[in-house]
Parts: sequence; C-alpha cells; structure tokens
Amino acid sequence: MLLLHLLPRPGTRAYALMIVMMFSAIALMALTAAMNWTGQNSMHNERSVQLTVTAAAAEAATEMALSRMMNDYGNSGESAVYNNLAQYRTSIPGAAHGSYWANFSFSDGQGGPNQNYVVRTQTQIYTNLSGQYAGLLGFASQYRILANARQLNGRYAIANGVSQDVQLASVPVFQFAVFYNSLLEFSTAAPLVVGGRVHANGEIYVGSGSPLTFVTNVTTTRSISDPAWAGQGGGGGWGGTVAYQGVVSTNANSLTLPIGTNNAASAVREVIYQPPPGESQSTPMGQERYYNKAELVVLVSNVTVTVMVKGTYDPSPVSIPWTNASYFITTNLTFTDQREGKTIRTTEIDVGRFGTWAATNAWVIAKLGTGNPPNILYVADNRTATSSQLTGVRLKNGRTLPSQGLTVATPNPIYVLGHYNCINNAQLGTSDTSSTRPASLVADACTILSPAWSDAASNRSYTTRVATSTTVNAAVLAGVVYSTGSAQSQFSGGAHNFPRLLEAWSGRTLTLNGSIVNLFNSVRASTQFSWPGAYYDAPTRQFYFDNNFNNPNLIPPGTPQLRVLIRARWLNPPAGVINYNG
Repeated sequence: MLLLHLLPRPGTRAYALMIVMMFSAIALMALTAAMNWTGQNSMHNERSVQLTVTAAAAEAATEMALSRMMNDYGNSGESAVYNNLAQYRTSIPGAAHGSYWANFSFSDGQGGPNQNYVVRTQTQIYTNLSGQYAGLLGFASQYRILANARQLNGRYAIANGVSQDVQLASVPVFQFAVFYNSLLEFSTAAPLVVGGRVHANGEIYVGSGSPLTFVTNVTTTRSISDPAWAGQGGGGGWGGTVAYQGVVSTNANSLTLPIGTNNAASAVREVIYQPPPGESQSTPMGQERYYNKAELVVLVSNVTVTVMVKGTYDPSPVSIPWTNASYFITTNLTFTDQREGKTIRTTEIDVGRFGTWAATNAWVIAKLGTGNPPNILYVADNRTATSSQLTGVRLKNGRTLPSQGLTVATPNPIYVLGHYNCINNAQLGTSDTSSTRPASLVADACTILSPAWSDAASNRSYTTRVATSTTVNAAVLAGVVYSTGSAQSQFSGGAHNFPRLLEAWSGRTLTLNGSIVNLFNSVRASTQFSWPGAYYDAPTRQFYFDNNFNNPNLIPPGTPQLRVLIRARWLNPPAGVINYNG
C-alpha cells in the first residue's frame, strides 16, 4: 500500500513519465537478450565456418600425399609406395604453395607437427576390389592417410581432421573381356555379346547397326557415345540397340602399367621390345618387359639364330645350339599378308614340337629343373626387310600347350595357324575352356589363319582362300591401327576386328575364348583396316571372356598387372584420433 501511495496519480505528468521509463526498461532488456543471442549465434556460426575451413585444409594435406602416392604406384608399384611413406608424411601445404597456407598448422593426429599420418593397414592380398572396380579381383593393399589442421588466425584454437582409406589395386589385365588404353570402338559391329568386364582409358564408341550387349560392368575414363561413322548412324541414329546388363561408370580412374613413365602408346609398346644396353631389369620398365620375363628367347638375325634358356629376370642365360633348337623352329618360310601388301618372312614355331622338346631338353632341365618347361617364349625376328617385306612370327600345331601354359611374346606381328589351345574336339566352337591351359599371345598385331590356310594361295584373291571354322583359346594383347577419322578408309576396325583375318570367312565361325587387350598402336603391321571384300570376308564371331582368368592360378604366364588407386572411404574424425572408423 505504501508503494501505491508513492506512485504518481493517474493523469499527472509524473505518472506518464514513469510508465514510459518502465516500458523502456523492458525494451532494453529484450534488446540486450536479442543482442546476446545474436552474438552467441554469430560466434557459433564463426566456429562452424572455422571447422569447415580447417577440414578443407586437412583434406588438402591428405590429397597432396595421395597425389604422390598415386604417381608412385602407377609408375612403380606397391613396393615403391611402401618405401616412400616417409615422403608422403611430409607432403603438406606450405609457403611454396601460396601465402594462404601460412594461416594453418598441420599434425598427424598423434602430436607429430608438420606431417600427415600415413600407414599401410593391409598388406597385399588377392581379393575383391571396391568402388568402380567392384567385381574384379586383384592384388590389393590398403592405406590410411590422415591429417589434422588448425587455423592460426581464427578466433578459436580448434583443429579438425580428415582421413582417407584407399586401396592400391594391381589388376591382371586379362581379367577384362576387352581393355583398351585408348579409344575403344564397337562402331558398325555385327551382332556382338561382350561377356566380361570392359574398360577404356579413353572414349567408348558404341554405335552399330546390329545389337550390342554388355553382360557385365563397363568403365571408361571419359564418356560413351555413338558418333557417325562412314556416313552411318550417329546421335542415336543407329539401328542396333545397345544393352547394358551391368553397371556403367564414366569418368573412372585410369588403369595403367607401372613402367616408370606415362602410359602413352609409344611408352607402353616398349614392353614387347628387347631392353636397350645398360637397362637394369630391376627398373619399372625392366620388370614389365616380356624379354626379361621370358624363360626361352629366340633371336633371329640375318646370319644367325640365337636360342637361350633362362629364369625369369635371369641375367645369365644359357645358349642352346641351333642344331638342337631347329627341331621346333623354321626360318625359311614366306607367305603374303594382303592387308599389309607384303611378303612375310616368317619365324615359325611348331608349338607341339616345342612342348615335347622343352620337357626333355638337357639344357632346359639343367637351367629350370625337371618338370618345369619354359612357359614364356620370346621371339624376335630382327632380319633386314625390304620395303615389300615384313618379318613375322607364326605359331602352328598349337592345339596342345606345355603343361603350365604358354605365353608367346614378340615385337613382330604374330600369326596363329589353325586351332590353338584346344585338345578336346568336343570343345571346338564352344565357350568350354575346362581343358585349356593358361595362354596369351602378345605382339605388334595378331592375325588368325584357319586350318585351311595355304601359303601358296596367299597372294591370290581372298575368295580362293576359304576358311574353316577356327577356335583360339588365348588372351590376346596386341596393337591396332588407330582410327584417323570417320570415313571407312580411316577406321581402326573396332574391337570386333581386333583379331585380323586374311581369308573368306563368310558362313564360318571364329571362336575366341580369352581376353582382348590393346595397349598401343601397331607400328610394323601398320596398314589401315579395310572393309570386308578387300582381303577377307567376316565370320560369325563367338567372342567369350575366359572365366579361368578370374583364378590367379590360371592367369596366363607373365600377365601384365594394371595399377589403380581406389578411394574406399572418406572420414571426418575428431582431432587427435587416428583409428576412427565412422
């Protein structure tokens, strides 16, 4: 009651002033509360921004390490990565990368300043791959790269972390039904079903007038399109359907050979050449050369034939007399390759005789041991050729291979005469490879000659060379003559014409069980592909991926291993935590 007596009476000026003052105090209190809320919210936002900025900085540090890791792995393999862990740990942004990075400090999450945390979390094993290459098997190891970053000029003394788990995968190239290190073309193909994985380190062209079916996954480092070719199709105007029964991934990572340099055609082609004087077998390229991998080497010159037996990467080969090795080698045969328009001076290998010879030869047994015949044969015909000649290697009598399989590699074009690697008559013309042995053919170019082939008829019209149905069970790694334009005369022939033909195959079937791999362009057998009707007619093609190649024990001898870094998991762990798994 006393307070009421103290208030001015209503209607007086003092009363009005008091009311104004009360409402002003209330408004001031509300304003103060709002300003406090705004300030706290602003500080919270500033903290969130700072956390985002430090996470980006930590990710930049892991990416620097990853970039170096990818380069080392692609060029030199997993052992080089493991040996260089100390270098990756010091790969962090600094003044050399711009003044911006002076605002940050980095650590490895364990108190180690100015470094990343980089460890191998899984040694190399043969396992299923992840990411875009799920479904493939490879020799894979796993690494974790982690960095903590702190913003030095920020309001708050906070750090943030990023960790990346990656898989370093080494994939046998013959796990692909089709693999191209460049543009991969299925343009103008006859009906074709591709039964295994497909990858291109470049564009894939799929336009065709006939159905084209991909049974499993397709990956490309670029895109898939259907441009016009030879005045046909383009932009969806082809008559044939394209069906994808698996996953399609564009802009995928490149798959490369660890040869110590880029994977351009001219660089990769070196794997089929003899090593230059002074090159160490321990270099990345030295490890990939078929000459160094081979256990039997045949070198043909103008005056001699040198035959040597050795272990893989063996610097001390043993020479074998020509009088002994001539049991399975012939060098005085010639025939005409009408695509090249040249006479082929041939080094011919009788594969059946080779298998018998290798199993019992005293020099071979002394070097490699009993029951261990050579399974990688390197042949180079280095004879001088005129402008109308070309040296080549031909395999005949190849239905039965040595017990451990056989890879034949040459820098020359290779010709396969008759059925190859198929001892069971019931399996001819089928996809049944249960009786085969691991096999690959590696060359500048690969031409298949049917059992009906005649050297005497090779210079006549192709219509006189009528083929018979043929089965070849082998992976083929060879060159092609790249497309130079979209006209018929500029076409590579596409993947369906990868195995070259020189006979009238109309009404006959060519069965190829294996893998088609193109890593480089042909430089010896280098004449552009011509449409059927010039030197051959097309067969019915039965091209199957050999599922044996998914078994590491049945991969062809000396199979190249492609390298790829697969990003498995990106995490944002708390600062100071290195074993965070989400």
